Amino acid sequence: MPSKRNGPQSVSVGLELLRTPPPKERADAARNRAAILAAAGRLFAEHGVESVSMDAVAAEAGVGKGTLFRRFGDKAGLAVALLDHRESELQEAILSGPPPLGPDAAGATRLAAFAESYLDYLLAHLDLVRMSETASPGARYRIGAYRFWHRHLALLFGADGDFKAHALLAALGAEHVTAVLPELGEAKLRAGTARLTAALNEG
Repeated sequence: MPSKRNGPQSVSVGLELLRTPPPKERADAARNRAAILAAAGRLFAEHGVESVSMDAVAAEAGVGKGTLFRRFGDKAGLAVALLDHRESELQEAILSGPPPLGPDAAGATRLAAFAESYLDYLLAHLDLVRMSETASPGARYRIGAYRFWHRHLALLFGADGDFKAHALLAALGAEHVTAVLPELGEAKLRAGTARLTAALNEG
């Protein structure tokens, strides 16, 4: 199995460098950022991502529209910022958490745990992830988190890891999941993803 050739140390090589660093900003800028993200999170949860305007977010946060647009650009930028915290939690679990996600578990176990945990994250934030990944052509592949997930999976897969990592992540794309979820349902989506992960690891 490819995973048996990759010990805990080799799997973590370079991953720390791919993590999204926390923003460095003045105290007042940090307060504005926190207020904007809290307001956006509330409005998106209450009304849905598509129904909320940037004007509404600025009003809810008590900041000027110029401040909002300078900080985040558009709703896709807001989506990426809102997702950073959840992604950081998952990245931390991969780098130094306990089994089955963390480095002390066997490779095949970590692959299965990643697929399950990533689906948990994706389904909980599907609209936001979809917006962040489809803001422009190829946006998904420019997001720092994608490079982290890909590197992690490639190391675990071993042989042909780069291709296998892209193949698994393609099945976990938010646009794809949004399209097939109504037909498959969550249970079939999870079961199919688990089978795909195992098949790629065995191939």
